Amino acid sequence: MQLRPLVFVLISLILPAEAQTSMEQLLEINQSMVQISVDLGKGITGTGSGVVVSEQHVITNCHVLANAKGVNVAKYNDGYKPIAMKADWIHDLCLLIFDNLPFKPVPMRDSASLQHGEKVIVVSYPNDNNVPQPSYGIIKAIYPYEDSVILRSNAPFSLGSSGGAMFDRDFKLIGITTFKSPGRNAYFYSMPVEWIRKLFDAKDTLSLETNEIPLWALPEAKRPFFMRVVIPYQNEDWEALERIANEWLSREPDNADACYYLSLAERALNKSDGANDHLAQAIKLNPRHLDAQVMMAMQAIETGDRARAARIRDVVKALDVESADKLSALIELQ
Repeated sequence: MQLRPLVFVLISLILPAEAQTSMEQLLEINQSMVQISVDLGKGITGTGSGVVVSEQHVITNCHVLANAKGVNVAKYNDGYKPIAMKADWIHDLCLLIFDNLPFKPVPMRDSASLQHGEKVIVVSYPNDNNVPQPSYGIIKAIYPYEDSVILRSNAPFSLGSSGGAMFDRDFKLIGITTFKSPGRNAYFYSMPVEWIRKLFDAKDTLSLETNEIPLWALPEAKRPFFMRVVIPYQNEDWEALERIANEWLSREPDNADACYYLSLAERALNKSDGANDHLAQAIKLNPRHLDAQVMMAMQAIETGDRARAARIRDVVKALDVESADKLSALIELQ
């Protein structure tokens, strides 16, 4: 390893006080991260992130590579050219194939064992950084989708992070950072490792050309419901949110998120009975639903029931300490 890149890694991985992740651990993760560079033609280039998942394979997002003229993987100022790839354009995962890579593959963990509220670390190359950058958060939602799930966390990522890694606290790969919602309070979504595993058995391709678009770029009416509720929620368009959440719940009656968003809309539209019922149903379906638990605590605070609010606060604390601390402050103000 060259000295200069290592110095930059050390500087860039200064940890926030709450991270509970050592410098040594982050440097170990860095060994499995690569930066993707693409030639888009006419002198235009692009960058993304990638994760080494075997001695011959790097996973990244297909939208990083789609219709590019060429692709290169960079690490410590050295470049590596893939010899082929395997593509899942719809799920936005592309597996680059190499003769051999001098980097350590990451272990992977399937989504079936994941829980809401688990702490996660996102590592990627945002904003053209030439060393990986970490961010921290928790799993906020696990959305069933087709034969697997799509993960949402509050660990932020930005331009250049596409194809980055989301790790659990044992540094096992659990997702590939893929897309986020527009706006200031963005939602951050990652693809599961099950779809990576399937790619190992897919046919090779030598072409970066495609007419297919990823699921998150489909027309609004064809997108998953968990995407369609975000903009109405952020814009406080409660009637639209109620309509979409009702449709979502009719399609997936056991979906806690559908219940939660419907309760938000009904509460804003002064339909208190329905809002209370759907909020309670969301928690019954998923007791680890952080946002629903926080909303239930807020309702207890509003009605002056400090004892109930404190009990729910203790449940929240097991999911997210920061949210619990905020609830504690509000309870003390009563």
